[in-house]
Amino acid sequence: MAILTIHSPIGPLYAIDDNDKISRFGFGAAQVPDDPSPLLRQLAEMIDSYFAGQADPFDLPLAPAETPFQSKVRAAMLAIPFGETRTYGEIAHDVAGNPRAVGQACGRNPIPIIVPCHRVLGSGGWIGGFSGGDGVPTKHRLLAHEASTTFALTS
Repeated sequence: MAILTIHSPIGPLYAIDDNDKISRFGFGAAQVPDDPSPLLRQLAEMIDSYFAGQADPFDLPLAPAETPFQSKVRAAMLAIPFGETRTYGEIAHDVAGNPRAVGQACGRNPIPIIVPCHRVLGSGGWIGGFSGGDGVPTKHRLLAHEASTTFALTS
């Protein structure tokens, strides 16, 4: 298992390479010294490209721990183009689930940004929740970075 802290405009991010697949990507610095693999170095370059405005530079092998339903939701999130959004309800329709279950799957996404759970909104453009970084403000920053539409902030 290899680990790397990546510095970004939204703060430190950490990534874990488990058997040449990204198994975890999160907000904050790694709690152990960096031991980067070639895959993690490639990811660091892709993160730089993402924050430089390149649309979805991520083409990496992923291995998140997930249920079959979470796998369907992950595939639906990966299909959302850079700068676009979908609602929890739209994804629920696509995966034969319900919006609340989709929201829970998004909240359990172990590979945010790469698997763009930040692109999933509530109905009417309500920004919904976000479990990474500083929560909703981080989601808003990622969406603004991707030059999406205006969102209603939660109260």
